[in-house]
Amino acid sequence: MMNSILSWFSYLGCLVKKEFLTIFSDPANRIILIAPALMQALIFGYAASYDVNHVDYAVLDLSKGQASTALIAKLDGSGIFRRAETLQNTDQIKRAVDDRTALAIITIPADFEQKLNQQQASPIQVILDGRNSSTAGAAGSYIAAVVSQFNQQQYGTAVPVRIETRIWYNPNQESRWGLMPSLIAALSMMQTLLLSALSVAREREQGTFDQLLVTPYTPMHIMIGKALPPIFVGLLQSTIILLIILFWFQIPMNGSLGLLYFGLLSFNIAVVGVGLSISAISLNMQQAMLWTFLLIMPLMLLSGLLTPVQNMPEILQILTYINPLRFGIDLVQRVYLEGAHFSQVKYDFVPMLVLALVTLPLAAWLFRNRLS
Repeated sequence: MMNSILSWFSYLGCLVKKEFLTIFSDPANRIILIAPALMQALIFGYAASYDVNHVDYAVLDLSKGQASTALIAKLDGSGIFRRAETLQNTDQIKRAVDDRTALAIITIPADFEQKLNQQQASPIQVILDGRNSSTAGAAGSYIAAVVSQFNQQQYGTAVPVRIETRIWYNPNQESRWGLMPSLIAALSMMQTLLLSALSVAREREQGTFDQLLVTPYTPMHIMIGKALPPIFVGLLQSTIILLIILFWFQIPMNGSLGLLYFGLLSFNIAVVGVGLSISAISLNMQQAMLWTFLLIMPLMLLSGLLTPVQNMPEILQILTYINPLRFGIDLVQRVYLEGAHFSQVKYDFVPMLVLALVTLPLAAWLFRNRLS
């Protein structure tokens, strides 16, 4: 009994070693496995940001009084707004928006200061370029905040109710803090899914798949042997991204590292199950890559990485339950940013483990049919 168990694990070890050699023996493969994770983490960290740190605006000051000058000076000194143009008449407004010279056009009416001196409401017009709605909305909010501060400082406008806001888990409201931890799961998924999808397809294309027929390997051997290296690579890439987030972008981690990696392990097992199922039904590497690329985009869009799942139509929300990335991202974000404990994220494990329990036996059944 003991000898058969040792023999079973010996066969498995040989197959796992072969898979690792296939992946890492080529120097180009080693670069492809490491460089994209490094590059994408840096690109997402700097380019994929929803923060509005720089707004070009144009102003049409028809008042030209002390109050309008003080208001414009406050905008210029905010550190966010940069005056791209000073307009002379209303006919120039459309051209400034159409040419993308300015995201916001502020028009101060001629009677602005007169109404303020008479303690009357004096509205100013703000025209926003809605072609980028999220940035325009943020810019409009910033302008409203600057105007509110101007009222307080210049005229002491009484505010009977004051809202004091406290932002938890992201005190500076940097979109990078919400996005970057999500990449620990999202970026590693792409490589893990592709590697596992290509594993058996590569054997068929290279003509070595038939050699498995004359080896002592069982379908379970093949499935586990093909699954372990992609899982390892996925965890390795997650580690690279985690180190970039911690030490390059200096986003503090509040949760347990052990719980984070336990969640990533469960997530990668679910992803590998999907990849092996693709690999088992693909006749060559081209088919495996095609199926993988067809899956990656829907998995990303339905994961909550870019838009909250709660904002999606109900039918799409139901579909996200078969998407391991949705629960992988939720788990990583909550553990990393919130410092959540296992009891708080335990329900993220359930869909991932259910998916693994469905796809891994499916892959084993497909292997069995292929080998029989």
